[in-house]
Amino acid sequence: MARILAVGIVTLDVIQVVEHYPVEDSETRCLEQRLSRGGNATNTLVVLSQLGHVCAWAGVSVSRPGYELVWADLQRYQIESVGGRIETEGSLPTSHIILNRQNGSRTILHYRDLPEFTAADLQKIGLDNYDWLHFEGRAVPELLKMVGWARQICPNLPISLEVEKPRLGIAQVFPEVDIVLCSRHFAQSQGYEKGSDFLRAMWTQVPEVDWICAWGAEGGYGMSKEGMAVASPAYSPLSVVDTLGAGDTFNAGIIDGYVRGQSLEQALSGACQLAGRKCGQWGLAGLQTHFP
Repeated sequence: MARILAVGIVTLDVIQVVEHYPVEDSETRCLEQRLSRGGNATNTLVVLSQLGHVCAWAGVSVSRPGYELVWADLQRYQIESVGGRIETEGSLPTSHIILNRQNGSRTILHYRDLPEFTAADLQKIGLDNYDWLHFEGRAVPELLKMVGWARQICPNLPISLEVEKPRLGIAQVFPEVDIVLCSRHFAQSQGYEKGSDFLRAMWTQVPEVDWICAWGAEGGYGMSKEGMAVASPAYSPLSVVDTLGAGDTFNAGIIDGYVRGQSLEQALSGACQLAGRKCGQWGLAGLQTHFP
């Protein structure tokens, strides 16, 4: 069991389930609608909590409609809010999500008007209490300060960085962390169509970290700081039900493997298994019943 702190955003997800993805300028009847808590960092923590870890979240929220639902869900999974800033103006970050029942794909429309979490906010938290620190790759100037400060006061604290989207200057953060968790979307934005090619190029540029990239139905790829390339196939469910949060689940599997002392190859295989199982069910609840 590890004590894990994640820094990122929390959202209210409005999920619309449809029989098939709608045609533009058309009217589609939804089969189902759900409201739930979302956000990459908190999704990852929800999975890690189910795997037996003590989890905490740091970020910015607002006391507005949807707030109670979000916090009730975090409390359900015993995720503590530490150093979080609660604003009184603005709206809760909201994602309107179209889930296609035919293939489990998800299309996300995201709205946010809150300020970002800052290094000054993070510096109010005692990092000595944690065994692992995880960041969403966003707000790069503040992210650089946060990682730098964490390195200064807790030089041996492992740090992971999720890179889902291309953001100006994000490459500056790569050498400062221990593990970079990249999405297929980010790899393709850099001009790569093969996960192995992408990681080899990234490792050539920044060889002092472990590189990992989830590649959807193809599984995942990894490159250790020693230059060892590994790959894992996907573990597809009998039927793809819901891919929302699969990448966050994959990241949780990687972190879980590392804190348990597994090799990169073992952690990658476990993360692909966990993400595959998540795709075969609605939501994130109950994943611990499928995973050792």
